Amino acid sequence: MTEVHNPPHRLDPAGGCPHAANARFLAEGAVTRVLLPDDVEGAIVLGHQELKEFLSHPDVAKNARHFTALENGEIPDGWPLRTFATVQSMTTADGADHRRLRSLVSRAFTARRVEALRPRVEELTARLLDDLERAAAQSEDGTADLRRNFAMPLPMGVICELLGVDAEQGEQLHALSNRVVSTSLKPADVVAANQELLQVLAQVAAARAADPGDDLTSALIAAREEDGDRLSEPELIGTLMLMVIAGHETTLNLITNAVRALSGHPEQLDAVRSGKADWGDVVEETMRWDSPVSYFPFRYPTRDLTLDGTVIPAGTPVLAGYSGAGRDPRTHGADADVFDVTRTQVRHLSFGHGAHFCIGAPLARMEASLALEALFTRFPQLTVAVDETEIPRRGSFVGNSVPVLPVRLTAAP
Repeated sequence: MTEVHNPPHRLDPAGGCPHAANARFLAEGAVTRVLLPDDVEGAIVLGHQELKEFLSHPDVAKNARHFTALENGEIPDGWPLRTFATVQSMTTADGADHRRLRSLVSRAFTARRVEALRPRVEELTARLLDDLERAAAQSEDGTADLRRNFAMPLPMGVICELLGVDAEQGEQLHALSNRVVSTSLKPADVVAANQELLQVLAQVAAARAADPGDDLTSALIAAREEDGDRLSEPELIGTLMLMVIAGHETTLNLITNAVRALSGHPEQLDAVRSGKADWGDVVEETMRWDSPVSYFPFRYPTRDLTLDGTVIPAGTPVLAGYSGAGRDPRTHGADADVFDVTRTQVRHLSFGHGAHFCIGAPLARMEASLALEALFTRFPQLTVAVDETEIPRRGSFVGNSVPVLPVRLTAAP
């Protein structure tokens, strides 16, 4: 049992591509000590097997009462990651509380309900492809931002329909969730973004309480009213926040990253078109190779925990290093950093593992597969219009993607 003696790595709040840093970390071990914003000491678990063990370990908790620095009053209100720790939802609950909250939400994500959404996803996809083509035609250089015109409104539209949110509120929720998951905002901006998001979600809840519909928000409110201790007001708003952020940000990044990967690896697109792989394979390989989430907050060891010879002290805020685990050569082989949609037995942890496995994974897989197939069928010559190095990165080390993705729908003249 040994402690890591190297100084902790200071995570850049501005984010950036995580893969070069992950490779360096993994060369030293599966667990990396880090300094989070405001010099809060934390850790990242990056090794695939170690992360799998950590995510389901009985001595690892999600509730922030196990976050020592937070409990000691050392984390300010404007800390950019505070919401991840303190929001009251199933993502910060353990044991019976987690099972109670998850059971309420899981009704919206059964295989039957997800499959019933397929016609709506296909319809929305077709309309957004029209919008994408229109945006390219109206631009001076014949390009369009695929992220804004396609990859974002598709999952946002679906989650808004699930929650009973109108389109105008959906745009507002997207902008606010973008700010909430940022790790580079100033403290005052963090507080303001969180307060505004909570206000909008309270308005959504009030609207559905006054006029219930066949949506998840109405169902959650009904469950609370049937049995007052089932779902508190903070839990309701926290659950809506989780659904909005997790329900569209990750799928948005997944679609964006898949298009970037296929554009940069045309032979892989050819493999799909020739039948050597299918669109589901593209989704799974993208999840492994360029996970939509780099480092997801938080879990806390409830006792000193040893992984790969490294002691993680009890109460440490630990990030799940999905982007690192996806390219761990000890699990994925010497070609772990190669994007290969024909890879056999693709294994990844990007939807999580154990009790907190992503409840929306079937919906995300369906949305992304349909979106990619329709996109490249409609625009078989689609390519990213600029060099990968010219595309800026998201201002966050939580999400892993780019804020814009200019694409050309037809071959350049």
